Amino acid sequence: MIELADAEALGFDKGRLARIDTFLQENYIDTGRLPCAQIVVAREGRPVHYAHLGTLREDGTPMREDALFRIASMTKPVTSIAFMQLVEQCRVALEDPVTRVFPEFANLAVYAGGGGSIPFAPGSPAPPMRFVDLLTHMSGFTYGLQNRTNIDALYREHNLDFARDHLDSDGFVERLAQLPLEFAPGTGWNYSVSTDVLGIAVERLSGMRLGDYLAEHVFGPLGMTDTAFGAGDAGAERLADAYAYRPGKPPRMIDAGATSKLNRPGTFDSGGGGLVGTIADYQRFATMLANGGELDGARIVSPKTLRLMRTNHLPGGADLTEMSRSLFSESHNAGTGFGLGFAMVIDPARTLMPASEGEFYWGGAYSTAFFVDPVERVTMVFMTQLYPSSAYPIRRQLKTLIYAALSHSNA
Repeated sequence: MIELADAEALGFDKGRLARIDTFLQENYIDTGRLPCAQIVVAREGRPVHYAHLGTLREDGTPMREDALFRIASMTKPVTSIAFMQLVEQCRVALEDPVTRVFPEFANLAVYAGGGGSIPFAPGSPAPPMRFVDLLTHMSGFTYGLQNRTNIDALYREHNLDFARDHLDSDGFVERLAQLPLEFAPGTGWNYSVSTDVLGIAVERLSGMRLGDYLAEHVFGPLGMTDTAFGAGDAGAERLADAYAYRPGKPPRMIDAGATSKLNRPGTFDSGGGGLVGTIADYQRFATMLANGGELDGARIVSPKTLRLMRTNHLPGGADLTEMSRSLFSESHNAGTGFGLGFAMVIDPARTLMPASEGEFYWGGAYSTAFFVDPVERVTMVFMTQLYPSSAYPIRRQLKTLIYAALSHSNA
């Protein structure tokens, strides 16, 4: 399914690339830390290394190359690209107030106290939230999984992190509009449901359900034939089992692929975390990003639009150590900025791992990950199914192994 180019001709040491498989097998698969793993490394858009390890199912069914994975928050860059397509058409602008599309948000207030058994105190009216605040996670929204504040607890009570089965898009917005914001938009960074709201903006602006919009304007042009909101008819056969990390114990299987609710249609397309797809599909998406918004003649966004997206938008050039209020995100904070749907490296030395300035990336809650290095022209996509992604330092380790395998650097 994934054809490999000559790694040495593209500046990689084959022997060092082989260390990746050995490392994954010995440290994660054989030890039972991860049930499965797939990885593809490419340079100049051409895959130079691919491996699939472990099992698809708890019953020992071997991992298959066309396995479907819950990519969770790796949905966010896809939704952000879709929204920026509409920005390119001048159907919306980054500086527009979100009330232009969401009149429900006209009376948002900033948290001022209360929660639990105590009613929320009347908060001060929030300044206008802009679409750029949604893209950058500076909206003031949150996730229940942050598990820090009384507002996080209310998100858990309403099950807003997992709305697929009990809300539609309008119902989701209506619930959010009733809750206070963590902070005034534009004043902090908090990993949140912002991209879910952005996906609903795509729906309202385009007149299409998000999954249909993506199929027509992103997945179809890119040839991503196996990516959608839910596993569909193929799920019972191809969707990998999902597991939860347990300290000191084998991971616990929490969603069997054969019987998963993802095999059935949902009422809500989560632009922040609902996509299911293959590693080959996401490799095509990552290659499009590495190519400046184009792949095989299909222009998804312009190079200037993508450059704007992968530029740090945190105030004053700050990194996430200065701006983040999150207990959890898919990003290491030191030396890391945030743009319009991606985190990016703004100071490689502060990350304390091999990196290039301007490298951009994201991951998903089931420990999936990808990165794009515009300097070295290298991409990586990694798939597995272990929640949460903070369980192991696998992303840092994979990056170290990949950069250690370079025999030629463009830097």
